[in-house]
Amino acid sequence: MAVRMHRSYTTCGELRAGDAGSVVTIKGWVNRRRDHGGLIFLDIRDRYGLTQVVVNPEHSAEAHAVAEHVRSEFVMQVTGTVQPRPEGTENPNMPTGAIEVVADALVVLNPAKTTPFEINDESAVDESLRLEYRYLDLRRPRMQRNLMLRHQIVRTIRRYLDERDFVEIETPILIKSTPEGARDYLVPSRVYPGQFYALPQSPQQMKQILMVAGMDRYYQIARCFRDEDQRSDRQPEFTQLDLEMSFVDMEDIIQLTEGLFIELVGLTDYQIQAEPFPRLTYAEAMLRYGSDKPDLRYGLEIADVSEVVAGSEFGVFANAVAGGGVVRAIAVPGRGSSSRGQIDELTSFAKQFGAKGLAWLALEEGDGGTRSARSPIAKFLSQAELDDIAESTGGSTGDLVLLVADKAEIAANVLGRLRERFGHELGLADPTVTSFCWVIDFPLFGWDNDNQRWDSLHHPFTAPMDEDIALLDSDVGAVRSKAYDIVLNGYEVGGGSIRIHDQQLQSRMFQLMGHEQEEIDAQFGHLLRAFEYGAPPHGGIAPGVDRIAMILAGEDTLREVMAFPKNQSARDVMFDAPGDVEPKQLHELHIRVVEPVVAKSG
Repeated sequence: MAVRMHRSYTTCGELRAGDAGSVVTIKGWVNRRRDHGGLIFLDIRDRYGLTQVVVNPEHSAEAHAVAEHVRSEFVMQVTGTVQPRPEGTENPNMPTGAIEVVADALVVLNPAKTTPFEINDESAVDESLRLEYRYLDLRRPRMQRNLMLRHQIVRTIRRYLDERDFVEIETPILIKSTPEGARDYLVPSRVYPGQFYALPQSPQQMKQILMVAGMDRYYQIARCFRDEDQRSDRQPEFTQLDLEMSFVDMEDIIQLTEGLFIELVGLTDYQIQAEPFPRLTYAEAMLRYGSDKPDLRYGLEIADVSEVVAGSEFGVFANAVAGGGVVRAIAVPGRGSSSRGQIDELTSFAKQFGAKGLAWLALEEGDGGTRSARSPIAKFLSQAELDDIAESTGGSTGDLVLLVADKAEIAANVLGRLRERFGHELGLADPTVTSFCWVIDFPLFGWDNDNQRWDSLHHPFTAPMDEDIALLDSDVGAVRSKAYDIVLNGYEVGGGSIRIHDQQLQSRMFQLMGHEQEEIDAQFGHLLRAFEYGAPPHGGIAPGVDRIAMILAGEDTLREVMAFPKNQSARDVMFDAPGDVEPKQLHELHIRVVEPVVAKSG
């Protein structure tokens, strides 16, 4: 049973018909004021709800005199008697809609200026204005619902893990800068001139060291920092559930995480599309969906038609396959009537993601019930090839088949982007469901063309598959990792892996990534030394609290579920940060600001 905190007043969401006759005091903000030519009605709001107050001059002239000067967002204290609303004026859509409070006394605790936007109106407001006046934006019902959902998510996480013997342990915010993927935020040291702390991108190495320390089930609600370009599901600082376990395999972590997410979805009205969550290999996800974070709420799958068109008279297809590339296709339902201008726009869209061009077939019914197609390339395709392409993609009369002939990774990316675009445009995703899946069997390494070296696809502490370790000597690109991502509605909401716990294998990983021994010792020596003292096998996962809250709240950006987010330019417009600091502070930190050199045009 929940314990209610003692208050000297009644909240605005708790009065019911059974409270009639009670004398109460409520405190809150004026949500709305209505003057009915004598009677004044005030709707008083706090985060618990809203209560209607009636101010009658015949009942209390003093209260009425105060109410005449009250406006929206004034902070009020109201003392009065609860009574049933007159018959026919009840509001069944409000929890307090059966009662009202007849005011005996009103006290203005604080007046308010006219707000730059309506608090009690859910209409759209420019985001920059909302962020500048975030303290007002957070009064709005939608934002309060989002913050309460986020609170419930974190509370559920803690309860779920506490019940399973996990220990919550805090790790430092000021740490050593090590290469882990994104750019670090650096903090200069006053006492060590020219040296810097880094804000953690994640507590990755610290949680592994905690496994060495024998804390076999660790978690924390961790603040993390990454200096990277912004987008709707990224922020410079974010929150993740950091979780690590000893003596486990991938199956243990998947089972634990699925159970947690099922409970989190239970906080909402969403239904889960499939349990247990489907599992896709990385190769399968890229082939069928063109993405390692596919939205499975709809089909629209990609088909590989390379074998179908390998001997085609259409040279673009035949040459692509002969050169080691692929031809892949997707059928868009009901878009067979697209105009040439619309198809040209799709071609431009595809080229943004690396495609050289975009072939298309508008499927039609031919003579005698045969399949036909409207397209510049239709004359180069045999009836059998056309039929096989349509059947492979699931296309039918009235659909538009889009084809990409290129390297496998380019074809996957382009068609994956087109799949996401049409899934959104056609409203194919059921908005009432959540669709989870696991993506597994990732490659351990990817080739970094810029630096001409192998780089870890997740992070360098991820263990290779046992049966693939031998390939580290002969075919690094073929080595699979013990990594796993959990995907929800097309967003990666958590990533993890079984970690390397062997000192020699971990050193070898750093060497394969091109690190010299001196660099390895300087940046990772602390971890490697710890592994020499009996590191247990271990693994973990780090679901993103912000992304989970964003999806379960039905929002499109993380900014809608964070109390004080940065804008799309990574600025805090309420505090106007980042900003200049006093020269004295810079001097104490041994820092001199140098203006960036800007190249002159021409």
